[in-house]
Amino acid sequence: MSAMPVGKRLARKFGGMGGDNGRYFSTTKKGEIHEMKEELNSLDKGKKKDAVKKVIAAMTVGKDVSSLFPDVVNCMQTENLELKKLVYLYLINYAKSQPDLAIMAVNTFVKDSQDPNPLIRALAVRTMGCIRVDKITEYLCDPLQKCLKDEDPYVRKTAAVCVAKLFDISPEIVEDRGFLDMLRDLIADSNPMVVANAVAALSEIQENTSKNVFQIGAHTLYKLLAALNECTEWGQVFILDALAKYNAKDARDAESIVERVAPRLQHANCAVVLSGVKVILKQMDVMNNPEMNKALCKKMGPPLVTLLSAEPEIQYVALRNINLIIQKRPTILANDIKVFFCKYNDPIYVKMEKLEIMIRLASERNIDQVLLEFKEYATEVDVDFVRKAVRAIGRCAIALERSAEACINVLLELIQTKVNYVVQEAICVIKDIFRRYPNQYETIIATLCENLDTLDEPEAKAAMIWIIGEYAERIDNADELLETFLETFLEESTMVQLQLLTATVKLFLKRPTEGPQQKIQTVLNQATQEIDNPDLRDRAYVYWRLLSTDPEAAKDVVLAEKPTIADDSHLLDSNMLEELLANIGTLASVYHKPPEAFVSRTRIAVTRAADLEGAEEEEEEEVESSADVPSSSAAAAPVAQVTDLMGNLMDDPLPAPVDPFAPA
Repeated sequence: MSAMPVGKRLARKFGGMGGDNGRYFSTTKKGEIHEMKEELNSLDKGKKKDAVKKVIAAMTVGKDVSSLFPDVVNCMQTENLELKKLVYLYLINYAKSQPDLAIMAVNTFVKDSQDPNPLIRALAVRTMGCIRVDKITEYLCDPLQKCLKDEDPYVRKTAAVCVAKLFDISPEIVEDRGFLDMLRDLIADSNPMVVANAVAALSEIQENTSKNVFQIGAHTLYKLLAALNECTEWGQVFILDALAKYNAKDARDAESIVERVAPRLQHANCAVVLSGVKVILKQMDVMNNPEMNKALCKKMGPPLVTLLSAEPEIQYVALRNINLIIQKRPTILANDIKVFFCKYNDPIYVKMEKLEIMIRLASERNIDQVLLEFKEYATEVDVDFVRKAVRAIGRCAIALERSAEACINVLLELIQTKVNYVVQEAICVIKDIFRRYPNQYETIIATLCENLDTLDEPEAKAAMIWIIGEYAERIDNADELLETFLETFLEESTMVQLQLLTATVKLFLKRPTEGPQQKIQTVLNQATQEIDNPDLRDRAYVYWRLLSTDPEAAKDVVLAEKPTIADDSHLLDSNMLEELLANIGTLASVYHKPPEAFVSRTRIAVTRAADLEGAEEEEEEEVESSADVPSSSAAAAPVAQVTDLMGNLMDDPLPAPVDPFAPA
C-alpha cells in the first residue's frame, strides 16, 4: 500500500472527482462549523454534497469536526455513490472516538449490504470491517455471511478480506460463526480474484493464530494453480506465497508445481518474480533430477538480472534477496557477475550490496575482471565504499587460494598510492591473508613497515603489531618497530595494547636477548600496575606466570600453530538461511532477520510459545535432577575444590619482574 500521507491521497481523490475540488482544502474561514452544519441539513443535494466535501477536507488537514457526526451520518441515506463513499470515510475516522454515535449508522450499513448495486454492498461491508468498534462488530456478522455467498464476485472478494479484519478484532466470533469454513469454500470459487483474496485472508489469519487454519491439500493445490494464471498481479503474489509453504509429496508433485509456476518468472511485477523464485527454490529441494535443477537455475537467472534495471530502491530489495538466493544456489548467477559491476551514479546502498554479491560470485574464472573492478572502486571518493572494496580484495584472496597472489599484488599497488585510509585498510586485510596462508607471502612485510608512521587507526595499528610479533624472527629491526608503539602504550586503545603485549612476549620468546627482556619487563609492569582494563591486566598476569614458571610451556602456548581462517563470517547459518528463503519478497529478506525479530505481533506469539515450552522443560529437568543428586555434601565437594585452586593461584605472590628472565 502507498506510503502517501492521507491528506495528499484525499486531495488527489478529490481532484479525480472533477470540478474545482482543490478549493475545499484552501479555506481560511473561522467559525465555519455552524455553517457546515446548516449545509449538511440542507434539502439541496448539491449543497449537502459540497458540505460533506468541506467536512472531509477539514478532517484531512487536522481540524476536529467530530461535533458534526450526527449530521454527517444523516447524509448516508442517499443513492449517490460518491457522497456515500465520503460519509463512510468520515465514519471510519471518527467511529472509534464516538462509538455510541456510530451505532446510528448500523441500520444504514445493514440496508446498504442488501442494496441492488454490488459496489454499494461491497462498500458497506468493507466500511463495517474497517470500523474497529465492538458494538458495530456484532451487527457485521449477518451482512458478512450474506456477502460471502453473494452472486457478485466483487462483493465476495471484498467480504473475504473483511473476515481477516474481523478476526483481528474478535477471533472468537469468526470461529463460532463458521467464517473460516466459508473462507475455505471460497478457494473453490469460479472467480480467480475471489480465490486470491480468500488465500490472502486465510494466510493472514494463520499468521495470527497457533491453530491450523489454512492447510493446502492436493485438491486445494490444483485449485490455486488453476487460479494463478487468471488473477491480478497481487492476487498471484498471495497465491504464490501460499504455495511456497506447501510441502510436495514427492519429486513428481514438485515438478508439476514448478512447471505451472515457472511462467511467473517472466512477469513485469518484481513481487511476482520473487514469489515465483521462492516457490521454485522450495520445490527444487524435493526434486532429485540434477538436469532439471540445472535448467531451472539457468531459467531463474535472467528474471533476477532484469530486476536490476528498475529504480534504485527496487534494485536494493532485489540485491538483498539475490544475496540470499546465491548462498543457496550460486550457479543461478555464476555467469552474470558483470551485471553487478557498480555504475558511477548508483546510490551508495546499491553499490555496497553489489560489492557483497560480487565477492560471493568471484571465482578463479572471473577473478581478473573482479580485481580490476575492486581496484577501480578503491579510488572512489566515498571512504566507506573504498574501505569495503579493499576488504573485498582480501576476502577474495582468502576464498580463492590460487588467486591469492594476484590479490596481494593489487593490495600492494593500493598501498603505493599512499592514501592514508587505503593503506590502513590494506594492512588489516593483509594480516588476515597471513593468517590464511602462513609463511607464504612474508616478502611484502618490508613494504608494510615503510608505512608504519602513517598508521593512526586502532585496527590498522593492531594488525601491523600482530604482523611484527608473528614474524619477529624474520624482521631484523622488530624490536625497534615495536618500540615506536610501546612509547605510547598507556595512551593506546585496548585493542592495540592487547596486541602490543602479545607481540612483545612473542619477540622475547623468539629472541631472548637483553633488548626484548627490558621491553617485556616494562610492558608487564605497566599492564599489571597502571591499567584498569581487566582483560589486559589478566592476560599480562597469565603471561607473567607462564614466563616465570615454564618458558617452554609459554612457547607452546604463545607460539602455537594457529588454525587457518576462512571467509565464512558473512555467511548465514543454514537454518537461518532456509527461514529467510521462505520469506523472500518480504521485509525479512531485506533485513536478513526472521520476522519475529522485528514484527511485534509475531514476536509475542513466538515468545509465549517459547515460554510455554521452556516451562515444561524446566519441570522435566527438576524431576530428573531431584532423582539424580545423591546428597548436598557430595555435590558441594567439587565446588570447594575449585575454590581452593583459585585461592592458591591468587594467594601465591608474583615473582619480581626481573626473575623470569634471569639466566638459568
